[in-house]
Amino acid sequence: MAQWPHPWNGQENRGIYFTVKYTRVLAGSRAQITRRALLLYPPGNLALYVKGETMGWVVVLIVIAAVVAAFFILAIKLATYIMTINKKHGKTLERAWKIESGHMDLSFYNKIEKEDYTIKGVGGYILHVQFLKNPKPTAKYMILTHGHNDNRIGSLKYVPMYMELGFNCVIYDMRCHGLNKRTYFTYGILESKDLMILIKDTRVRHPDMTQLGLHGESLGSATTVTTMKYRPKVDFAVCDCGFADLWNVLKVSAREYHLPQFFLYIAEAGVRMKYHYSFKQMNPIDSLGDNEIPMLFIHGTADSYIVPSNSQRMADRTKGYSEVHFVQNAKHAMSYYTDPVNYKKYVADFLKKIE
Repeated sequence: MAQWPHPWNGQENRGIYFTVKYTRVLAGSRAQITRRALLLYPPGNLALYVKGETMGWVVVLIVIAAVVAAFFILAIKLATYIMTINKKHGKTLERAWKIESGHMDLSFYNKIEKEDYTIKGVGGYILHVQFLKNPKPTAKYMILTHGHNDNRIGSLKYVPMYMELGFNCVIYDMRCHGLNKRTYFTYGILESKDLMILIKDTRVRHPDMTQLGLHGESLGSATTVTTMKYRPKVDFAVCDCGFADLWNVLKVSAREYHLPQFFLYIAEAGVRMKYHYSFKQMNPIDSLGDNEIPMLFIHGTADSYIVPSNSQRMADRTKGYSEVHFVQNAKHAMSYYTDPVNYKKYVADFLKKIE
């Protein structure tokens, strides 16, 4: 059998080669066939001679590289899905209006005085805000924060209640929602800083203010709770169906979609790589250890997305006065629509107690 010159011998043989040896049956006899191929011609004199016995390792390395690449792609896709709003499923103001109109009469909205404006949130991010003036003169104000994949229109359900209680209302689109520029959101980390800026802005715009409260629903509730660690200058907070920590919500969602738990760890890796955050940072409950602002927690007993125990845990954790009420048979973010009479009573009684 002819011997091929070793690729390290001489300039004429520079390059990276491989040799494959295999056995074929030829005319009843076994013969070993040797093949030689040039893989690439790199600059310089470096050459690699890969023999047939090592080809199995090459295949293994290729498979490992493919698995690693697939992991990174899946991690980034999962992270993007969790941390952004899909354009197809994002709720416009028009769509939100249609949905809310199916639950209640929104004609009051067109009859009240409004003011649209924008503020700069954390990092200079532009937030769209709307001030709704109570027909009856008042120096009390509420800032309402909507939920995930919703917008300021989703907060309108609570406006009549608060106006009856003597408040002006400020509603706004959270980052990545409504009229705001599409980006990613952080389940309360950046959003709480945005809310802090809005609180300060509201106080500057309305120097006559005698009372300022916060109301949050779902993600808005988590944002409101997270804001407590900054000790905002507010008098109380109402938190509807918020999560205590994001990880437990993701586990519930994974079970609901029949996904293995390890997908969450892949998503966690993707969030760290792409957004430089961790799900373990998204724990509103950790903001309540030193909180003394009175808090009212409301949660539907039929909420399978963010289970009711989240509100109980937060009510138990906060240092200041707190109440927790469960609305029977109410699904996620549907407590007000399910039982508006008791919902209004919970809020009104709470406000009387903290006066």
